[in-house]
Amino acid sequence: MTATRSFDVVVVGGGAAGISVAARLRKHVPANRIAIVDPANTHYYQPLWTLVGGGVVKKEVTARSQASVMPPGVDWVKDAASDFDPATDSVGLASGNRLTYRVLVVCPGIQLDWSKVDGLAGNVGRHGICSNYAYDTVDSTWPAIQCVQSGKALFTHPGTPIKCGGAPQKIMYLAESTFRRRGVRSGVEVHFYSGQPDSFTVPHYARKLDELMQRRGILPHYEKSLVAVKPEQRIAVFEDLAQPGRREEVPYAMLHVTPPMSAPDFVKKSELANSAGWLDVDKGTLRHVRFPKVFGLGDASSLPTSRTSAAIRKQAPVAAANVRAVLAGREPTAIYDGYAACPIVTDYGKVILAEFDYDKNLCETFPFDQSKERRSMYLLKRYVLPRLYWQGMLEGRA
Repeated sequence: MTATRSFDVVVVGGGAAGISVAARLRKHVPANRIAIVDPANTHYYQPLWTLVGGGVVKKEVTARSQASVMPPGVDWVKDAASDFDPATDSVGLASGNRLTYRVLVVCPGIQLDWSKVDGLAGNVGRHGICSNYAYDTVDSTWPAIQCVQSGKALFTHPGTPIKCGGAPQKIMYLAESTFRRRGVRSGVEVHFYSGQPDSFTVPHYARKLDELMQRRGILPHYEKSLVAVKPEQRIAVFEDLAQPGRREEVPYAMLHVTPPMSAPDFVKKSELANSAGWLDVDKGTLRHVRFPKVFGLGDASSLPTSRTSAAIRKQAPVAAANVRAVLAGREPTAIYDGYAACPIVTDYGKVILAEFDYDKNLCETFPFDQSKERRSMYLLKRYVLPRLYWQGMLEGRA
């Protein structure tokens, strides 16, 4: 027997975006009138996974129980969303139950499409293959780096949008540094295979990263996307995106994979998606372009900016303000300018802090050139930002 429950606000997704928005809304919406739909038992601070893969921290410090981060007075519906019906203002759940809403906020995160690389699924953590992109695989990276004595170390970035676009390079720089410290660098070729056309989306930072790769002897290959692996042979297969159908087989000693990513399937197949499968929202107000009672933010959205927790930190106040406006019968007026930040770890104890908006304008916080590698920015990433996340952002205070 199915049941229907009604709320003022239904938030689909209990990650950084969903918790942050709900915490902000709870200050203005009565208790038990906001629901967060998420089946997960654990909440992860994913920005530290680079340092887990680099052997700096244990992965367990990045995880807390989902119950511990739920805002007080918000109903946690521990179920998975299965469909949306904007005609009836309702969300279907995997259990068969439904929730109705006055306003819907969709922020379920991004989907890792391991199966889109032939031969990859089930082989991460084996045959020299590793990945920082999931909690279950992140601890495969440091052992893989330590095992390399010679040969090619490959680091991939797919042609799809991904969460934290700088992360595929961050672990590469830490690995290259480790090879040097272990005295094996002369026998190891470090290659960066990216489906993107350049090293970074913002030219100011791209120039610095290009110089860094050249200085450290890292070989970049752009518009080359990983399409298959032959694990037992330790061969990676790349397709040339500029010449579709043209493939190259590359032997490896170590392969760090950033998998293709997309919006979750239940978003892609819904009326809420655009032609590319992303949640179709206005880039300023975060309101859905066709359904005025629906808002979206975070990694599953169509917002043309980097998918980072720093971007969500700026999106959440806008989404919360505009949801409150709609609840009060007003038009949304708060605007998100596309701000995103990426602390690019370039070595142990060094970070380039990239901050920018939709138009690739620099939005740097500090009164110095943040494109320079700095220890102070590493300390910010390692110690300050996690505290800001757990004790500020998720509580709706930062």
